[in-house]
Amino acid sequence: MTRPYADHSVAELLDLVAAREPAPGGGAVAALSMSFAAGLVAMAARFSDSSLADADELVAEMERLRRRAAHLADVDADAYRAVIAATGDKRRRALRRAADVPLEMSAVGASITSAGALVVADGSPRVRGDAITGVLLAEAAVRSAARLVEINVRGGAGDEELVRRAARHVEVAGRARRSVDVSSR
Repeated sequence: MTRPYADHSVAELLDLVAAREPAPGGGAVAALSMSFAAGLVAMAARFSDSSLADADELVAEMERLRRRAAHLADVDADAYRAVIAATGDKRRRALRRAADVPLEMSAVGASITSAGALVVADGSPRVRGDAITGVLLAEAAVRSAARLVEINVRGGAGDEELVRRAARHVEVAGRARRSVDVSSR
């Protein structure tokens, strides 16, 4: 079993991403970006405990999503490796799994963007830039994950409903980003 990506140093992780290996690829990087985004939102919420209702609950949720996103980076890499190795009927099942993982990532990221938008609107102005960065980073990762769902579905996974669900997550993330654009002016 390989070491989880979250257990690598940043330098090691950057080298792994740049290596001529199939994984970690775009899905793992999107998931790790979501993990960073959740960390930024959690940090901003911690600094906003006097102005943000339910800051402790929001922090706890961001910590849960941060861990989940980091784990999904590993799951996505494994799913991608399975697609590469699969042939025949096994390939369709592998593609379905490879679509399911970024679909979950898109849901995780949409939740992060929504929470981040609350922190931007009601949190401490001292950490508003951090919360904004969390929202923008998570939104980009949601868009990436949704595109990976589409690629895997159209590549043979075959369930267009997955694409529609991912598109709804992109809409949620987009609304959060637009609210941040307005509230940060």
